[in-house]
Amino acid sequence: MPYVEGFGTWPFGEEWLWEATAAVYLPLLERLERAEAPVTVGVTPVLADQLETMRDGDSGERFLRFLREVRTAVHEEDERGLRDTGFGDLAYEVGRAAGDYSRADAAFEARRRDLIGAFAALEGVELWTSAATHALLPLVATEQGLALQLGTGTRSHERRFSHFDGGFWLPECAYVPGLERDLADRGVRAFCVDQTGGPAAEQLQPVATEAGPTAVPIDWATIELVWNERSGYPVHPTYRDYHRRTTHDLRPWNNGGEPYEPERARALAREHARDFVDRVRQRVAGGGLLCCALDTELLGHWWYEGLDWLSAVLEEASARGLELVTVGEGLERVKPVRRELHASSWGRGKDLSTWDSPQVAELAFSARRAELSLLAATADGAGHDSLARAARELLALQSSDWAFLVTRDLAADYPLRRARGHEAGVREALAHSRSDPGLHNLAPDLDLASFCAP
Repeated sequence: MPYVEGFGTWPFGEEWLWEATAAVYLPLLERLERAEAPVTVGVTPVLADQLETMRDGDSGERFLRFLREVRTAVHEEDERGLRDTGFGDLAYEVGRAAGDYSRADAAFEARRRDLIGAFAALEGVELWTSAATHALLPLVATEQGLALQLGTGTRSHERRFSHFDGGFWLPECAYVPGLERDLADRGVRAFCVDQTGGPAAEQLQPVATEAGPTAVPIDWATIELVWNERSGYPVHPTYRDYHRRTTHDLRPWNNGGEPYEPERARALAREHARDFVDRVRQRVAGGGLLCCALDTELLGHWWYEGLDWLSAVLEEASARGLELVTVGEGLERVKPVRRELHASSWGRGKDLSTWDSPQVAELAFSARRAELSLLAATADGAGHDSLARAARELLALQSSDWAFLVTRDLAADYPLRRARGHEAGVREALAHSRSDPGLHNLAPDLDLASFCAP
């Protein structure tokens, strides 16, 4: 999730945040509270920046207007249109789905709009942080720029959740040898890596690094049971079709082209949870720590039934003899091995080309130019306010999501417009411009001192 609060509405802009909050974060909190299961959840600082404004700022009111006015209106209009044209089954499903948003409204108000506090209060859940704006760390140009991303990310986590236990999600799992030294400097004790290609047993072995932090391989043998657009659970004909939509972007069909039946889909999610647990049990029969890492928005947004599946996995694991632990607990139980780690990511090709290729050259060079300009300004003695605003514009520019959206052609020219705007913002700030940056709560715990250090 890049910083979208205050930057546009439909189809690309802050409605991305509103939709994710309604369809993913609020129901995820409810499921985790109910399950009280040992789960590791990464809360990226840039997401937390935006959730925080929903409690204290105008964005919470805009979120409620989105639920009460926008989503209510489009569901009513499409339900009426489908019914009037003879598609009663589809109309019924649209009306039912409207309840997702009214429940989100009630849950948001019941939590006093404080999702950060709700995550902090979860029992048994291990919270991880990440880089300040989910920047691809191997592509950050300077040591100071890396320190800015890492320092701001860990500081914000400590302030919001009162402590930092050392769990750090590498954005896009992007790793290069030596990065662990910078992580160790910020108190990181564990991070995930994608080391696909080695022996299968190695995916279950944490790796001790000389710098101190432990690298935990993610296990694609189990991740792909869920996260595979051709053969994963979500493509089953019974599940809701994410791609086929009504006039106002609603989804009353299943993948098989028939009217969606939620009860059948929920029952199937339970079956798939049992299958998943049984396969994981077989995978770890010889011992080891299996880490199945998923983008949170896969559950509830891209895969509508994903949260039903997750809840069932947490229930079925205990019933079927599979022990669940947080990453931190697992590292206390499974001794790390020593071996070399290779540069990798979980992007296409398992390399950095999603974020560093001719298709996204403008974005890569733009971020590098801005970072070097800011570094030069610190040497020239620019004022604190000017540097702070420029640093926040740089952080927004460095988000890995912009290049991902371009390479996957998911958001038209929105990511390029945003990147160009933030690079211009760096220039304006360093020229002592007084224009409003529009970054209402991006990086309130900015660690500018780490960038300015010699």
